[in-house]
Amino acid sequence: MDSHDVKPILSSLDLSEVSTASSRPFSLFCSGQQGDFEIAYDLGFTHALIDNGALINSVLKTGLVPIMRAQDTDAARMLGWLEEGVGGFYVEALSRLSAATVNMCLKDIKTYNKNVIFIADCFGASPQELKSYEAGEFAFANSSSCYWDFSSGWLNQDTNRIESIASALAHASPPGSRDWNGAAARRALRFSALFAPGWAADRTFLFQGDPDLLNETKDLLELRCKLDPMSTRRAARLISAPGGTPALLRRGDLVIGVNQSLDRAAAMPAAHILPYLDCALLQDSTGVGVTASGNITLAPGEVAHFIRQALSFSHVRAPILNTNAPRIAIESLAPSVDQGRFPTRRIIGELVKVSADLITDGHDKIAAELVYRAGPNEAWHSLAMNHSGNDSWQASFPLERLGQYEYFVQAWFDHFATFTDGLRKKIAARQNVTLELREGLALVDEAAAADTRLNSIAARCKGLDQLNLQECLLNPEFESTIQAALPRRFLSVSSIMKLDCEQAGARFASWYEIFPRSQSGDVTRHGTFTDVISQLPRIAAMGFDVVYFPPIHPIGKTNRKGPNNSLQAQASDPGSPYAIGDETGGHDALHPELGTLAEFKNLIAVADKHGLSIALDFAIQCSPDHPWLKTRKEWFDWRPDGSLRYAENPPKKYEDIVNVDFYAPGSIPDLWLALSDIVQFWVDQGIRYFRVDNPHTKPLPFWEWMIADIRSRHPDTIFLAEAFTRPKLMYRLAKIGFSQSYTYFTWRNEKQELISYMGELAHGPAKNFFRPHFFVNTPDINPIFLQRSGRGGFLIRAALAATLSGLFGVYNGFELCEAAPVLGKEEYLNSEKYEIKAWDYTRSGNIVVEITTLNMIRRETTALQSHLGIEFLQCENENVLYMRRYSEDGSFVLVVISLDPHHVQETLIEIPLWRVGLPDDGVVVVEDLTRSSSFFWYGKHQNISLDPHELPYSIWRLQPQRTET
Repeated sequence: MDSHDVKPILSSLDLSEVSTASSRPFSLFCSGQQGDFEIAYDLGFTHALIDNGALINSVLKTGLVPIMRAQDTDAARMLGWLEEGVGGFYVEALSRLSAATVNMCLKDIKTYNKNVIFIADCFGASPQELKSYEAGEFAFANSSSCYWDFSSGWLNQDTNRIESIASALAHASPPGSRDWNGAAARRALRFSALFAPGWAADRTFLFQGDPDLLNETKDLLELRCKLDPMSTRRAARLISAPGGTPALLRRGDLVIGVNQSLDRAAAMPAAHILPYLDCALLQDSTGVGVTASGNITLAPGEVAHFIRQALSFSHVRAPILNTNAPRIAIESLAPSVDQGRFPTRRIIGELVKVSADLITDGHDKIAAELVYRAGPNEAWHSLAMNHSGNDSWQASFPLERLGQYEYFVQAWFDHFATFTDGLRKKIAARQNVTLELREGLALVDEAAAADTRLNSIAARCKGLDQLNLQECLLNPEFESTIQAALPRRFLSVSSIMKLDCEQAGARFASWYEIFPRSQSGDVTRHGTFTDVISQLPRIAAMGFDVVYFPPIHPIGKTNRKGPNNSLQAQASDPGSPYAIGDETGGHDALHPELGTLAEFKNLIAVADKHGLSIALDFAIQCSPDHPWLKTRKEWFDWRPDGSLRYAENPPKKYEDIVNVDFYAPGSIPDLWLALSDIVQFWVDQGIRYFRVDNPHTKPLPFWEWMIADIRSRHPDTIFLAEAFTRPKLMYRLAKIGFSQSYTYFTWRNEKQELISYMGELAHGPAKNFFRPHFFVNTPDINPIFLQRSGRGGFLIRAALAATLSGLFGVYNGFELCEAAPVLGKEEYLNSEKYEIKAWDYTRSGNIVVEITTLNMIRRETTALQSHLGIEFLQCENENVLYMRRYSEDGSFVLVVISLDPHHVQETLIEIPLWRVGLPDDGVVVVEDLTRSSSFFWYGKHQNISLDPHELPYSIWRLQPQRTET
């Protein structure tokens, strides 16, 4: 609903239902002048406050009820006034009177006339003082609302104070006040009329020269008659925050809005208050509804009222009685991803711990099983689940085959366990269990009926005396036999969960990226697969597991890029390998200058002998020279002029690349099948690792189908998503099949952002499906941190990546501290993407030894072979990251890394000695894995120093030093 001004109702009210003055809400005209009563009567007041007995008759003649001012509580005098026709008393300055005397007087008077009205002038009385007066004896008590500034928060406390003894009486103005301008007076008059069940107006307020106040008073009296039945006998309460604009109050089903400003409009979204009113609609005074999408807007100084509409309910179809509904609820089944929509990810050889909450009524015992199988065509296996307390159950199953597992949980009432539990308790209490033993025999007979092999056992049980029968029924082996045979009553079965069991390289591996064409050592000679073979010993010696190649396919010539991504290329320029395809072939072909398919397969074989796997780049993009643009034109989205839009990733432009259209009419399903066939072709050559370029720009349904298709035949295949994109899209890619993903690690440099990011990855829901691959750099990304940090910065980033995640990768040149940038960009100067380079892998200042050591430590330390199992420990220095990396077997290492590449950082750290069973003052042997040294620590607090010019990190393993006894 659009914003609108709310105008309150002031006229055209139907008063036909108001038949007598007694039906009106309580209204009091405060005056001591006899001539004013005619005016008060004309205005519609029902009660008049008088200060002398001479006025009683003149008031009664007008039909008004006289209320006599009383400065004390003389019961005899009050009774006399009642005989004269007075209807009640206004007890002035209540706090100066004796509470006991007042209470006694009021009770005596009401014994004489139960309808007499008493009003308490309690201005200034404290809550403690008011507690002395008996609730219910006073009909009304003065509210301090006339002093309220329409903003402060004390109004609710004051109202609570007043209503501890009586209903609130709201005065239009403070007694004796004369300092009111027209706008402020009208606001005060209107607010007091709506605020409380009792309303009082003083003649000095009404007759100060503004004739509009008299007319508005009459309208307000009629409005109160109309609204009061919708309200309560309680005053309004402030529901907006103190100081909020406008101020909003609630009185029963009535909402009051007050604009504190006399010169500016005030507005607020209705959605801010509707939830606090338990309603979805306010009807304003014009009859228009204000919903959560609308605004409440008040003119300067306006007091508006709204009627809170009662809650409405959507009609729900009545449930069908189902007496077979499960009695056992299965909740919180874990691990699971999106309630089983996607598989959890685990590694071959792991023990998968499955847990669930099994909840049922009563005290009967239940039993539960974990049921699993290694593939849809395999047999199911079951394992008994153990109760771990608080309705939680657990069991674990081993992963012995690659591929997709399925598992579920089922639970049922274990009547024999319930029986034996009760029998043991009754025997222990020395109770007679004769009848219970008969019930036990009945259960044995039931088991024998279900499994005839138990007939002989059941027959023997019937021949036993009571003592031997007890021993038999409570024998654990016998109990287990009967439990297995009894029918599973009230069986509940969970949904089936899925789990992908992958090879170890999906969770733990160190990747090294190179351009094969730059491995000749000569910038004038294009490298070959044979040249790459010569580099394998060097790469393997550094401890890497996977050698990753950017695309190795033919490169197009149209719009070929020159050095530094220039638009002009010379004939000798090799171009970007991501511009895939020319007249010699496309994605299933090799660039001719790299070598033949036989030479490539030989490279794979030699790499395997060095313990290395080859990873290929799968980039679904085409050079304008790709054969598909001639043979499969229907796979592309052609523009009206017959051209194709080149690829973009703003602000980057790729003039040498065009993209296929997955949803072009001619692409479905041929393009999808062709792309899957390409991956299958390279799998057939022996490739099991694929780094996928920009998967987030291709359809998610394609990846979910294609990866599942490949892995159905080759479950050892691993797909790495190069998806620097939105977090939820990255997670979705992991859910639908990608084993690993690039991450935001590249841009996480500060302590707290690293801690927060690892908390999300290691302890949040993503831990069950998302595996972060921490590449420290890529051919596309030369991080600002590395550009400015020197050798120390490279050591820091290597240590962070190697110890925070089981998946760690570098692009060739990182170990040489290569960082020359394109000015103002995260790009390499003279990027290898556009030219052949010759690397001097022995140049001074390299960090080859340090990377080798990190990879060696990773291979020997289970705790570093995953991003899971991480705890950040106390360290006051914001430039030092301190953590414990632990594995499920209880082993752990401590890792401390300086984040400052330029200065020595010192800090005090706390050693978790209790983790190795030592007290705070214990002695521990420390093995420094990074420096191959050992030393002692005495006590849990230690000072450390990290020098970026030497080694800005340490990895420690603790061995407790115990005293021989």
